[in-house]
Amino acid sequence: MTTGVRRRMGVEERRQQLIGVALELFSRRSPDEVSIDEIASKAGISRPLVYHYFPGKLSLYEAALRRASDDLASRFVEPHEGPLGARLLRVMGRYFDFVDEHGPGFSALMRGGPAVGSSTTNALVDSVRQRAYEQILSHMGAVDPPARLELVVRSWISLAESTALIWLDGRRIPRAELEVQLVHDFAALAAVAAAHDEELGTLLRGLLKDEPGDGPFTDLVTRLIALASSP
Repeated sequence: MTTGVRRRMGVEERRQQLIGVALELFSRRSPDEVSIDEIASKAGISRPLVYHYFPGKLSLYEAALRRASDDLASRFVEPHEGPLGARLLRVMGRYFDFVDEHGPGFSALMRGGPAVGSSTTNALVDSVRQRAYEQILSHMGAVDPPARLELVVRSWISLAESTALIWLDGRRIPRAELEVQLVHDFAALAAVAAAHDEELGTLLRGLLKDEPGDGPFTDLVTRLIALASSP
C-alpha cells in the first residue's frame, strides 16, 4: 500500500501560501474578523508556525494587501488600441470584477481595516491610485498633462473608489450600469474641464473624433440631448 507523504514547503512558498489563504478569507470577511488561528487551520499548519513566517497579523495583513493592491492596479492596464470610451469601459469591468470578488478585502484596502495608521497600508493605497492615474494619462496621450486634466483623472479615480464602496453596501444598482455611468462621469468631468482649458480641449477633441456612434461617450451625448429636450 502506498502512503501519501506531505511535501515540505520552502520558506517563500509557505509565505505565499499563507498570503493566498489570508486573501481568500479576507475576500469573504473583513480582515479584523479573521484570526491567525483560522488562517493557520486553513493552511494546515500550527499557529506558532504562522508566526515563524510572519511576526504578527499586521505583517501578514500588509503582505496580503500588497498582493491585492498589485492585482487591483493591474486592472487599469489596457492595450492602447481602439476608442478611449471602450477602453475605459473594459477597465471598469475588470475593476468591478475585483471589487465583486474581494468585497471585504477591497473595503479594507481602501479604508485601512485593522491597519489604520499603518504607513505601509497607506503607501499601498497611494500606489494603486498613482498607477491608475499614470495608466489613464497614457491612454489619453498626455505626457505633460495640464493641471485641470490631473484634477479630472485623480477626481475620477476617487469617484470610482467611493462608488464601488457604496455599491458593496447592498449592491442596489446593477454593476454593469455603474461601469457605464463611471465612464460617462469621466467624459463629463473632462468636458467641463476642457471648457475652461484650451489645451485640454484640443486633446479631448482629438480623442473624441475616433469615438464610434455606439460607444459610451456618444451614448452620454444622446442621453444629455434627450434630457435637455424633454418637457
